[in-house]
Amino acid sequence: MAADLLVLATRNAAKLRELARILPSSVRVAGLADFPGAPDVPETGATFEENALLKARAIARHTGLPAVADDSGLSVDALGGMPGVLSARWAGAHGDDLANLNLVLAQVADVPDTRLGARFVCAAALVLAPGRPADEAPREWVVTGQVTGRLSRTPRGGGGFGYDPIFVPDGSGLTTAEMTPEAKDAISHRGRAFRALAPFIASVLSEDRIP
Repeated sequence: MAADLLVLATRNAAKLRELARILPSSVRVAGLADFPGAPDVPETGATFEENALLKARAIARHTGLPAVADDSGLSVDALGGMPGVLSARWAGAHGDDLANLNLVLAQVADVPDTRLGARFVCAAALVLAPGRPADEAPREWVVTGQVTGRLSRTPRGGGGFGYDPIFVPDGSGLTTAEMTPEAKDAISHRGRAFRALAPFIASVLSEDRIP
């Protein structure tokens, strides 16, 4: 086992690059593409936290390595907090970013600008697969991060992914798709969640270096 290797439970290259930027350079991050046969875990949980844990547990079991997974999404005030955990498949097909984004814009077309408040929410989970004699069950940590803002009426910017082109964080005139990767990481929901998880990751990897 590579003691400094962490598995991120995703095939999303943008998420992989994002986590690699946030964690110390001494931590190597691999994605599911590096593990043939790794399962695609259905997001059947009712909350971001439940979904993150479901994915991290499955990938830790499959790889035998510490695994991190996140579940994140957009919560729009005028839509009662939706799309929420359904963000990635809001328009029906999982991961169709453009269709999801356009559907949200259509649903708030008649909503006044003053009611376009929204927030990005991320739950990030770290799971250490059982393996040592003293381990009776996987050890788990879950943290959350969020950033509040408002929706833009039209998509702007070519960076990021998902709903980034229509989300303007509080205090900014830019959508998160118009920000540099570094600026986005500094305030993003995923950046905040992964930074909160980083001390637990460092602790786990440190333990694995002990003979």
